[in-house]
Amino acid sequence: MTDASVLPGQPRGGVLSGPATARAVNVLAPNPSAMTLDGTNTWIVSEPDSGLAVVVDPGPLDEGHLRHVVDTAERAGKRVALTLLTHGHPDHAEGAARFAELTGTRVRALDPALRLGDEGLAAGDVVRVGGLELRVVPTPGHTADSLCFHLPADRAVLTGDTILGRGTTVVAHPDGRLGDYLDSLRRLRSLTVDDGVHTVLPGHGPVLDDAQGAVEFYLAHRAHRLAQVETAVEDGYRTPAEVVAHVYADVDRSLWPAAELSVRAQMEYLEDHGLI
Repeated sequence: MTDASVLPGQPRGGVLSGPATARAVNVLAPNPSAMTLDGTNTWIVSEPDSGLAVVVDPGPLDEGHLRHVVDTAERAGKRVALTLLTHGHPDHAEGAARFAELTGTRVRALDPALRLGDEGLAAGDVVRVGGLELRVVPTPGHTADSLCFHLPADRAVLTGDTILGRGTTVVAHPDGRLGDYLDSLRRLRSLTVDDGVHTVLPGHGPVLDDAQGAVEFYLAHRAHRLAQVETAVEDGYRTPAEVVAHVYADVDRSLWPAAELSVRAQMEYLEDHGLI
């Protein structure tokens, strides 16, 4: 067995569902796959002494899961007062409209098409519910509408798909762009350095107890992959599919379609910077 303390970000072992910090509880959605890892993490966030809660990423349109989220909050003496989305991919957002029906809440997101209610989310916004404070951090790159939520009271950040609890994420070209993603990772690194964030509450996979280590790993991984793609193109691999087959030869072939999205984003980045 590999010691988790030597893995990037120091992932926690054990059951994924349940309390993660003093203010954040995970309810794992039943949608495991190669892309979603163990399933989508739906986060219930609230002040310990408050009767109000915020839910981040209700997850897929699965009635049992959505009701389980409501029941989990109610068993803790909480009423869901607001729903937030980190981004619009279906494994995070498809159930949001139905969840809003079940809870009578608004849905706030960066993308207006995902909102229910007049109020969206933007850089610098601070969400306050029942004494809870969540700071909106723009982190485009995985998708154009990706956001993270800084939970300063727990020195934690909810990262959606920008940082995962295991492995690395896809830059979902053409909506996602590598330059944006690298800037977003640097923004998250600043949170760990300047704001003392040490815990990552990801959209998939286990909680990470070394946020700075996770960000540094992601930055190093992206630099390594970018160099590999640049070398592959110089060696005559011209199409994204050819580059994937060469650079990702050791990766499960079921993940190659997703890897091709990232390769397209990397090739675009290299072209924009005059490197290929």
